[in-house]
Amino acid sequence: MGMVTTAIIGCAGYTGQETLDRVLAHPGLKAVALGSNSQAGKPPWALDPSLAGHDLPSFVTNDQALASGAELIFLCLGHDESVAVDLPADAVVVDLSGGHRLQDASLYEQWYGWKHPHPERLSNWAYSVPELQPPTGRLVSNPGCYASAAIYALAPLVGAIDPASVVIDAKSGMTGAGKSLKASSHAGFVLDNCSAYKVGSHQHAPEIGQLVGFPVCFVPHLLPIRRGLLATVYARATESGLRERLEQAYAAAPAVRVLPAGVNPELARVQHTDMAEIALFEDRATGRTIVCCAIDNLGKGAAGNAIQNANLALGLEQTLGLRLTGVTV
Repeated sequence: MGMVTTAIIGCAGYTGQETLDRVLAHPGLKAVALGSNSQAGKPPWALDPSLAGHDLPSFVTNDQALASGAELIFLCLGHDESVAVDLPADAVVVDLSGGHRLQDASLYEQWYGWKHPHPERLSNWAYSVPELQPPTGRLVSNPGCYASAAIYALAPLVGAIDPASVVIDAKSGMTGAGKSLKASSHAGFVLDNCSAYKVGSHQHAPEIGQLVGFPVCFVPHLLPIRRGLLATVYARATESGLRERLEQAYAAAPAVRVLPAGVNPELARVQHTDMAEIALFEDRATGRTIVCCAIDNLGKGAAGNAIQNANLALGLEQTLGLRLTGVTV
């Protein structure tokens, strides 16, 4: 199999940049189109000087990148922008936005605040968590960052916990909100602060519920750091053997690590990587089960899973292009 020609739509955003970095490290992918309406006509090093030494084309508009004939397309756009794109008929497409994650179109108005313009297309997309629900077609909906961490911690335990007892508390760095300016991403708001937001109304809640099969109570928080995400899931067990369920689910998973008993997940170990760390605990006072999952919101929570999903959809070795090794300080 030759090099797979690849286009990144929305390449100048955080997820676009992170996806490009992994495409450059991938031995089987060749970037032939870098789409960005804000950078169109500029060389790649205008975005990042370190790109000057790479064999890359200049930026073009998103529409031009979509028309490049690439065999693989990454959509790194906003939710509402992604659903408006007219896609080529034969390319593998990985959508990093939330625009195609929910199968029930009516949920978009409730959770995203807008009516989905193409509800008839949603069934064509496969919501894909690489280790648990790999892609089944050429249109792949990548999971959200919070949803990824929560699903990795929770999904293997379904059937052995009380669904009504599940509470998910998650905290993420500021890059999870994207590159567009907003009041909540200003340094004066983020630094020396930790804030809950979209309490009881975050759009990743129905995404998690869709995969695990029941609604979840989910509260996200913003941390004063650039990247990294820690999700803590609380539940009441109805069966024993929860650690064995986690270990079995991820025994062959190269990008998910179940930590030994007593070891805590840490953001520092997963930042700038595509790994997930999971740890299981029992609360001494109440007997509740506690599962923690640490990921990089831009890595395993976005570009890392996107590349892994693309590899699986293309029939390639799933770790190609991923950042999995290294000892950080």
